[in-house]
Amino acid sequence: MAKEHYFDISAKLDMSEMKNAVIMAQKEVSTRFDFKGVKAEIDLNEKAKVLNLTSSSEEKIDALKDILISKLIKRGIAGKSLEEVKKEGVSGGNSKIIYKIVDTIEKDEAKQIVKAIKDMKLKVTPSIQGDEVRVSGKKIDALQSVISEVKKLDLKAPLVFGNFK
Repeated sequence: MAKEHYFDISAKLDMSEMKNAVIMAQKEVSTRFDFKGVKAEIDLNEKAKVLNLTSSSEEKIDALKDILISKLIKRGIAGKSLEEVKKEGVSGGNSKIIYKIVDTIEKDEAKQIVKAIKDMKLKVTPSIQGDEVRVSGKKIDALQSVISEVKKLDLKAPLVFGNFK
């Protein structure tokens, strides 16, 4: 009898790596010449899962975002893990962008993943389990092709494929 194999699709995020990326971005901003004498802040609120970028101009905000995303990618965190919530002007002519840290698969995205897997017409069974999608099947090749197809989907959540057994 063939053994049942499975894997989980989730959007877990390593907050310690996120914190390290923010610290590295703050260090780079403090040493860069184009940020000398300019207000430039990167604030991470772990409990609320919010990241704030504050600077004196729109161009500096964009530079801050580029620095931060490059540090996130070096730490193995997808740039998709930051979702822009609000862009606002702050007192003194400063600009502020608030990002929500995405670390879960929302229900509609989970349904979209399940639908895409079912549309592949493979002998696998996707099921939503909380904020994860578990895919099970008898053939490992089928599961691997599911992974490659799900990676092609355009989703907000940065997907992690784990628990492959």
